[in-house]
Amino acid sequence: MTSKSSGSSTEAKIPLLDLQAQYLALEPEILNAVKSVLRGGHYILGDEVRTLESEMAALCGTTCGIGVASGSDALELALRALGVGPGDEVITTP
Repeated sequence: MTSKSSGSSTEAKIPLLDLQAQYLALEPEILNAVKSVLRGGHYILGDEVRTLESEMAALCGTTCGIGVASGSDALELALRALGVGPGDEVITTP
């Protein structure tokens, strides 16, 4: 939104998302989790991933959860679980 008065312009700034405030509210918990991973040396899989998978499964009301590396991996696993395969049509956004 731009407003002009007396030859000058001012811009109203409305933040859509304040990630800094969210981080600061959780900073001690985040730092402890990162330190735990670094101390344990398990950067792939490990106890923290198992805990995350279990907590996500409980949150979703299911028996198990699987952490993956990317959204593409998640979509591929979901499609495979549904039996989607060669020759099937999948429509997504570009």
